[in-house]
Amino acid sequence: MIGLLANRDYARLFAAQGVALLGTGLLTVGLGLLAYDLAGARAGVVLGTAYTIKMVAYVGLSPLAQAWAQRLPRKAVLIGADALRAAVALCLPFVTELWQVYALIFVLQAASATFTPAYQAVLPDILPDERDYTRALSLSRLAYDLENLLSPALAGLVLAVLSYHWLFVGTFAGFVASTLLVAWAAIPALGCAAAARPFRERLSRGMRIYLATPRLRGLLSLNLAAAAVGAFVLVNTVVLVRSGLGGGETDLAIAMAAFGAGSMAAALSLPRLLDHLPDRRVMMAGARGLAVVALVAGAGLWLAGLPGWPVFLAVWALFGLLYAAILTPSGRLLRRSAHAEDRPAVFAAQFALSHACWLLTYPLAGWAGKALGMGPALMMLAGVAGLGLYGAARLWPGDLPDAPEHGHPDLPGDHPHLRAHGTAPHAHPFVIDDEHRAWPTQG
Repeated sequence: MIGLLANRDYARLFAAQGVALLGTGLLTVGLGLLAYDLAGARAGVVLGTAYTIKMVAYVGLSPLAQAWAQRLPRKAVLIGADALRAAVALCLPFVTELWQVYALIFVLQAASATFTPAYQAVLPDILPDERDYTRALSLSRLAYDLENLLSPALAGLVLAVLSYHWLFVGTFAGFVASTLLVAWAAIPALGCAAAARPFRERLSRGMRIYLATPRLRGLLSLNLAAAAVGAFVLVNTVVLVRSGLGGGETDLAIAMAAFGAGSMAAALSLPRLLDHLPDRRVMMAGARGLAVVALVAGAGLWLAGLPGWPVFLAVWALFGLLYAAILTPSGRLLRRSAHAEDRPAVFAAQFALSHACWLLTYPLAGWAGKALGMGPALMMLAGVAGLGLYGAARLWPGDLPDAPEHGHPDLPGDHPHLRAHGTAPHAHPFVIDDEHRAWPTQG
């Protein structure tokens, strides 16, 4: 995977992702301390509201932002979004009211909802070879997991000598560095056809392609399965470690590091695995394992209480492994399901719909953990993961061909597509576009 960094444009974009993630990690720590400064014991409510605003911005603004930005150069969109995030970070040390926190978080996440899917859609054009792109997806997964380990450590070093306001300066520096690295990279331009479409079509096109493609409908169900158990881990690990096991802040960090270590193990092994196995088999196996392990762990918590510390860490590492096995290959499905000019819209649809799953499972994990207890809550979320697995199996059949036979009775005989493939029923790698508006159900 490290050989990918010989591609200088990809190396610059990957470095931009890394420093932006590190800045975001510092922001997370600083935001918690700022919330406590402003609200005291109500800091949890403030953070919950801020994270809800984040998810609403992701779900509601991502398709809107990409539709608006399609008529702009992609590099300018990425640089502008990063510059806006840097400006928001620089404002946070001067906040004195809660409404200012909420307003700035909304602007920051709106910029992230523009930057992230646009960045993800650029990578397949920078790395057209599928093997290289698969390894880039694994490196991105590793970057996310390493950030979860490095950001708290770096924040701790800063806080040992400076006030928490300097964390926001670190966030600003991360986004500025990301801006410069993106500016330094060569980013291919999109075709002019996408920009020429009316705004309404640009707004809906990504969702229409996504929801009309069986493998992507299956991916949405798998996103729900991953979010169900992932939300339990992110919301309730602190309760299990601090109240259930009597651990301290260091133990909480170790538990989350175990989850990240499992995810990193999957990211390192998946490129070689996906060279020999289809995406669907790997992702469905990950979802099946995640639902089963969550169900067994939930039953154990309910009937026998918390296990010993080593077993707890092993279960959390297994959760991370299976979680990453579901999510890491998703970029391959998106890349395969749209023409280059439509990829930004499809990646934006995935960004919005996957975060809609989190918007559902985050509050469910918190409510169920408090109202039902941790064991029944984990079993309930395992049931949600099972529903996602069942939906994926129905929506994305295992025998679905990538190049189904189909015809075009609606096209004139001299249409360029028919001149290229013939007027009789024919087969080619199938994606939803202007000539193929529905997936063929039979030859």
